[in-house]
Amino acid sequence: MPVQVLLNIFIAYLWMFLQDSTSIINFISGYFVGLLVLFFMRRFFQKPFYPFTLAAVGKLLVIFIHELATSSLMVMKHVLRPKLDVKPGIFKVETDLEGDLEITLLSLLICLTPGSVVMEITPDEKVLYVHGLNMPESKDSVLKSKLVFEKAIKDVTRK
Repeated sequence: MPVQVLLNIFIAYLWMFLQDSTSIINFISGYFVGLLVLFFMRRFFQKPFYPFTLAAVGKLLVIFIHELATSSLMVMKHVLRPKLDVKPGIFKVETDLEGDLEITLLSLLICLTPGSVVMEITPDEKVLYVHGLNMPESKDSVLKSKLVFEKAIKDVTRK
């Protein structure tokens, strides 16, 4: 991906300097020309076309912001409740993600689910042990969130 970005910037500068004036408008038009050139040359690159990867990162960011807002509201609801009624417990979550980056991202995003904390990851990195604050609700919400997170993480890190 970095090679594609640098090549696109190079094409944009080349386009700008081949025009009559060096302006930001010429650079932006050159950038779009570079995107078009790279789109047609995408089969020669090992990595996918970089705007697709940037779109996947944006999607993951939107999911993160949504989960952060939801988590904040749920925690506020638990804190402001007059009587604390919780049923804590530990459950396991199986994943098919691979690599340290993917597992770390999933662990951090699961911690956003209200009342859940990843306690342990097995050495084969296939099972996460999660502590939930309210056992039935925490487990259900973590398992639903896990599916969304895994798909978004795979879109960012894999072809």
